[in-house]
Amino acid sequence: MYKQVHLPGRSEAIRRLVELGYDVRMFHKLITVAAWAVLAFIAYATISPIQDRPTLPTSSSFEHFAAFAVLGTLFCAAYPRHIVLVCLVVLGSAVVLEILQLLTPDRHGRIQDAIEKMAGGSVGIVAGRTILYFERANRWFQD
Repeated sequence: MYKQVHLPGRSEAIRRLVELGYDVRMFHKLITVAAWAVLAFIAYATISPIQDRPTLPTSSSFEHFAAFAVLGTLFCAAYPRHIVLVCLVVLGSAVVLEILQLLTPDRHGRIQDAIEKMAGGSVGIVAGRTILYFERANRWFQD
């Protein structure tokens, strides 16, 4: 029914996914597209006029933190071997987007907002690295 595939060095879960026909590379591409799409959405939400800005029924501090935590985790999963690039994109975008808010007439860039975004991005990057570490450790014990 399913083809048997031997993939040395791969975890049992990935082996099962490949046997079922899932392409791991396609999943990685999906994560990469999702990371860039989230960054584009955050940029839109940050720079757009205040009346067009999407909001949640929580504090703006939580919105900043959560959005950049998701962004950091996605970029970490998309580029697992490029941690410096991930840090530059996630933390740099927090600073650049706050600076760009100074150029719009109805928005204001604040240092407090940039710190919240950078803290969320840092937590997301650490969470992403932790997930990658335990996935690799799981592979060591499976083989």
